[in-house]
Amino acid sequence: MSSTTPFPQKIQYLSIGISCTSLAISAIFFLFYTFLYGHNCSQSFGLFNPRELKRSASPDNSSSPINFPTDVSHLKFILVSSRKTLKSRKPYIEAWWRPNQIRGNIFLDSSPTKDLLPWPSSYPPFQVNEDIRKLTVYPKLVVPAAVRLFRSILETFRLGDNENVRWYVMGDDDTVFLVHNLVDVLGKYDHTKYYYIGMTSEAVKSNFDFSFNMAYGGAGYALSYSLVQVLVPAIDDCIERYPHLRVSDQLLSSCLADLGVDLTIEKGFHQIDLLGDISGLLSSHPQSPVVSLHHLDGINPLFPSKNRYESINHLMEAAKFDQSRLLQQIICYHRPTNWSFSVSWAYSAHIYENIIPRSLLRKPIETFSPFKKSARPPLYMFNTRFPSNHPCKTPHVFFLESVKNIESNQDQVLTAYNRTSQRNLPPCSSSGNHSADHITKIHVVLQATRRKQVGLRFNFSALHHFFSLLFFYARLN
Repeated sequence: MSSTTPFPQKIQYLSIGISCTSLAISAIFFLFYTFLYGHNCSQSFGLFNPRELKRSASPDNSSSPINFPTDVSHLKFILVSSRKTLKSRKPYIEAWWRPNQIRGNIFLDSSPTKDLLPWPSSYPPFQVNEDIRKLTVYPKLVVPAAVRLFRSILETFRLGDNENVRWYVMGDDDTVFLVHNLVDVLGKYDHTKYYYIGMTSEAVKSNFDFSFNMAYGGAGYALSYSLVQVLVPAIDDCIERYPHLRVSDQLLSSCLADLGVDLTIEKGFHQIDLLGDISGLLSSHPQSPVVSLHHLDGINPLFPSKNRYESINHLMEAAKFDQSRLLQQIICYHRPTNWSFSVSWAYSAHIYENIIPRSLLRKPIETFSPFKKSARPPLYMFNTRFPSNHPCKTPHVFFLESVKNIESNQDQVLTAYNRTSQRNLPPCSSSGNHSADHITKIHVVLQATRRKQVGLRFNFSALHHFFSLLFFYARLN
């Protein structure tokens, strides 16, 4: 490929390791695509290479992650809620919590009311936070609720039952975790060292108001057990030092900074400090395993044909087939029609009637708006593309309909994406007027990844050096 030619005249092997071919079948129009993934395609499906970690002296609770892989039994969740919000958050908790498989508690500001009793078996066991009014510093606290949430770490530690715990994971009652992905992400790190793992907000304004070096508890964050053991004795001292701080996440990050521990970024944690339609973001997700979603009540339903609760359950059903691929972006080009394809696995598929460079397709379309309406540019911690009405720049959009194993070959997984609305634009004339208006459904067939069960952990094996996908596009009009 010439350095002066951005795209080859005949698509063979693109720099992203993808090859496309096509064929037509009788009266129904199909395009058949095979993608070959080589060594240069590690960005697809959230693959990563765990870095080599040296074991430090362990405080009594752990072993090297290389010799003893992390599984879900090594995680202890700390969920924070209130009597006021808990009932409305039930669908989000039940979407991911698995009783008798996942360890942890949900902390409340007061005892559950009668309408929450008997306590649902689908919830984590509850704990009522200690009365912070007994603290000497209480009269100085600007936001006492922030201290209640922060001290949930301390109270969890005091509950005991920390045998074999490697990670404390904090989240809100409306945080939806992808637990198997979380296990894989944390498995990269040595839990015998001091780790504070999470993600900043998507919004520049939120980070400016609080900190650019702070993990957001709504998105969730993880603390290595070794770090928790050092943090717990310092928590009340930190509260005395920072009574003016307004959010628990700020208290934690300040306290950890004083202990010499900085934030380790993992992009799969999502605070979602956004409003409106976030399909643009999820359709161009960073090449990192999706670990969490938050603030789902503040955005449009993830799928336009469903409500919020149906949408998250629809996504989680797809995740049962393969969390590691969820929302991972696949990009391909078809030269005969000059089309570009972008698929966010198990969420959406886009067809562009033009060859669009990958450097642009990986930027989210700004379908959303800032969480704080007073925000001024720059708005986001990532680059975006503005929505367009130009026929060569506007995609045909399809959303996930279903995921299933193919009956004739259980080693293959089929995802189907349906068009939800027409573009109502003319064809892209500069690319040959090859309209995609007649495409109503997209099928994506993937070779199923092999899952090796280790205790309660699903360990996703590495993909083959060369990996094939099959794309089918059908005209049903």
